[in-house]
Amino acid sequence: MSCLRERPCGAPARADRAARRRRRCGRDLRGHVWRSALSELPGVGQLTSPEALLGARRIIVPANGLEFEVFEAGEGEKLALLLHGFPQHAVVWRHLVAPLVAKGYRVWAVNQRGYGASSRPEGKENYSLEALTGDVAGLIDASGATSITLIGHDWGGFVAWVFAIRRLRPLARLVIINIPHPLSFRRALGGLAQKLRSSYAAIFQIPALPDWLLSVGGGYLTGLMIRMAGGGAGAIPSSVLDVYRRNAASPGAATAMLNWYRAAGADLLAANDLGRPLETPTLIIWGLADVALGEACLDGTDRYVTNLHIARLPGVSHFSPETAPTEVVALIDDFL
Repeated sequence: MSCLRERPCGAPARADRAARRRRRCGRDLRGHVWRSALSELPGVGQLTSPEALLGARRIIVPANGLEFEVFEAGEGEKLALLLHGFPQHAVVWRHLVAPLVAKGYRVWAVNQRGYGASSRPEGKENYSLEALTGDVAGLIDASGATSITLIGHDWGGFVAWVFAIRRLRPLARLVIINIPHPLSFRRALGGLAQKLRSSYAAIFQIPALPDWLLSVGGGYLTGLMIRMAGGGAGAIPSSVLDVYRRNAASPGAATAMLNWYRAAGADLLAANDLGRPLETPTLIIWGLADVALGEACLDGTDRYVTNLHIARLPGVSHFSPETAPTEVVALIDDFL
């Protein structure tokens, strides 16, 4: 008798199937580890919607010949219209929406022209200061509200300043966050310190290159720029940075955002009607750790605003609605 045992005829097939199962389990395990690692990277994994971040419903509002993506919360005739800045999105206001609703406001956090799912007309001439302030007038008319509080940050603040100075529609209150009165800014820009801080705006005048830089890699540099100017890693959540990156990476979005500098920026420096006294009660909130705008930009504001309140926040960045929300919300609550 042979000392070798015969293997049942079905054994080779069963052994092959077992080996395949082991290899497949190994691949599945490695795939799970890889997917888990990917989910930790910026912009990858489960994305949080702007509606969820803001606690608001998304509506589309026709105004000034365009369509605007608006995030609405609350109801009533008293409207708080919130204008974001560069290179952001309406989600910058996520900490302010609920407190305003609690004070009886209907809140509209708007994606301004060129941002989010709002209309994105081509050509820098479509981003003039007249066009941008016309958007605000059109949105107010579309709202049907009888009392308007206008709140703006960064470029949204410049639009709010000019809208109020030119008295395009009556305002009950004006809140400006980390952006100076246009004439105070011009004066500060005459000094070397502010010239250096604002030098990035000259780079934005170059055709095509900054547009590509802001959008390439899924908007990676846009997210990095906001994160660093906002105080570094952790200052602004990755779920929000994801929104900013996706916004910048959308086709044509970076060019639209930069066209604000290329058109409205020139208009702002050339306008000769911005010295009119502003009587609307006005609150300026100023983060003193702003890397783009020095405190000297506030000098002389009281020459132009008759009912002025300025709140300075030591150690707070340009992006104070996100990096110092408790302080910003409390100041606005007291002012309103």
